[in-house]
Amino acid sequence: MCGIVGYIGKRDVAPLLLEGLQRLEYRGYDSAGIVVNNPKSPALKVVKAKGRVRELESRVPKRFAGTTGIAHTRWATHGAPSDINSHPHLDAENKVAVVHNGIVDNAAELRAKLESEGVVFVSETDTEVIVHLIARSLADTLEEKVREAVKAIEGTYGIAVMHADFADRIVVARNGSPVVLGIGEKEMFVASDVAALVAHTRQVVTLDDGEMATLKADDFRTYTTSGATTTATPETVEWEAASYDMGGHDTYMHKEISEQPDAVDRVLRGRIDDRFNTVHLGGLNLDPREARGIRRVKILGCGTSYHAGLIGAGLIESMARIPADAEPASEFRYRNPVVDPDTLYIAVSQSGETYDVLAAVQELKRKGARVLGVVNVVGSAIAREADGGVYVHAGPEVCVVSTKCFTNTVVAFALLAVHLGRIRDLSVTDGKRIIEGLRKLPAQIQEILEGEEDIKKLAAEYAEAKSMMFIGRVRGYPVALEASLKLKEISYIHAEAYPASELKHGPLALIEPAMPTVAIVPDDDLLEKNRAALEEIKARSGRILAVAHREQEKADHTILVPKNEDELDPILMGIPLQLLAYHTALALGRDIDKPRNLAKSVTVE
Repeated sequence: MCGIVGYIGKRDVAPLLLEGLQRLEYRGYDSAGIVVNNPKSPALKVVKAKGRVRELESRVPKRFAGTTGIAHTRWATHGAPSDINSHPHLDAENKVAVVHNGIVDNAAELRAKLESEGVVFVSETDTEVIVHLIARSLADTLEEKVREAVKAIEGTYGIAVMHADFADRIVVARNGSPVVLGIGEKEMFVASDVAALVAHTRQVVTLDDGEMATLKADDFRTYTTSGATTTATPETVEWEAASYDMGGHDTYMHKEISEQPDAVDRVLRGRIDDRFNTVHLGGLNLDPREARGIRRVKILGCGTSYHAGLIGAGLIESMARIPADAEPASEFRYRNPVVDPDTLYIAVSQSGETYDVLAAVQELKRKGARVLGVVNVVGSAIAREADGGVYVHAGPEVCVVSTKCFTNTVVAFALLAVHLGRIRDLSVTDGKRIIEGLRKLPAQIQEILEGEEDIKKLAAEYAEAKSMMFIGRVRGYPVALEASLKLKEISYIHAEAYPASELKHGPLALIEPAMPTVAIVPDDDLLEKNRAALEEIKARSGRILAVAHREQEKADHTILVPKNEDELDPILMGIPLQLLAYHTALALGRDIDKPRNLAKSVTVE
């Protein structure tokens, strides 16, 4: 979940690294550090700081010369945020420096062994054991020193290593945490995310698990941890540096919410087949005969991706008539699940690197399952591991909380549902109806966004709440879950989501004037059932904010949303609740793009 960036070439390295850290700060922002190698000095030079990258920048001296360096912005796992626990970590002689993303599972065991040999640790981190393993290695090359170290550790890592005695190179390694090489003109870059690279090069190589690389100013080579040479062909990144700018918005979250009409248009573009009222998804690698053989669909994701999967499961079940459900990947991989050869597994991850999802995919592949990926990042680990999949084409998402990627993921599931449905039992008429509904989405999302000022006023009224409840029924329940999560993530207001039908089985005990309820009330065949839930809340003096297609008499306030097809309504009903969370957090003065304790890409357990 941390951010890594490194450079070797002819340019002054410190400004490049600090710029890269700024672009990666959404991956972790409780501390940061930078180390450079000046060939005229026998030791590496390091500066570290607790807090944001700007704190580090203020500490870097004006004379901090060097043309090779690595840097890191941290999301704490082992050891509280502090100057000492910040990366890079160095040995006692300041000759070896390591930045690390991941967790060393056997760190305590290795630490005890090293301490028994006289090594003195200065930090509480698991990463420091890697430094000392490299520093104490008797191998002749830096590559071999790093190889010995990674063979000794258990767990996940994406690391970059510098050594003062090998000033002409940076050595990197990956197992479970992303490492991307940027290929320049007589200069090389490394990062944990292409966001740090695209301002300088769009030619990248993504390492696989168990792979290492040596970067020199004019060359690079890749190989396995056992030393076997691998072939790496650079690919061109489709996103440009401007994609990571705020574009005149005050926050990335607001920018990304406002980009949703265009983002949804991108995920639809080129995929609709009007002749047969179906959808083409060429990356599935699933022919019609195989599709008809699917007996069940299991969707795996974490957090927002799990919520998108819940909506996706409903879409697939209703359109393709295949039993479908969603489950948190973090739970699935630990409960020794029965893996059925007739089940299609779908792994959902915005980054394509979410560790719990990736580990579930690897376990499923080991057991012979067919796995599809639904991801946003081309060439990501899950995209490479899966048998096929769908890219959601949301574009870069920098805010820690997901908005446009969630929406595009749900739209991608709608496309997949149409595709499977038309192969199976979805009629031509229903296929056409859903496709027409999909085409309406960008304009309808824009219509919702144009009502932002009204939602902002409502947010000011509800920002005083200490706790809020979100309810929805069937299609509306995952929307309530996601809206509840968004409010928690960025406003820090406690929020819970329940199926509306479950209110009377316990949650009604919480209802009082100080506990507002946000109710998802689509104009569908469950409208009267949902209105009955509003009656139950109102009878207990609860305040109600309804998200609906028509004014709700029992609600104190109603946010009106344009009507689409029943199956697609959840996509639209989530948009105003993103704005509600945003403006509630803004009214409370929260750091919206970087909420406390969270980071964007969760590449650790």
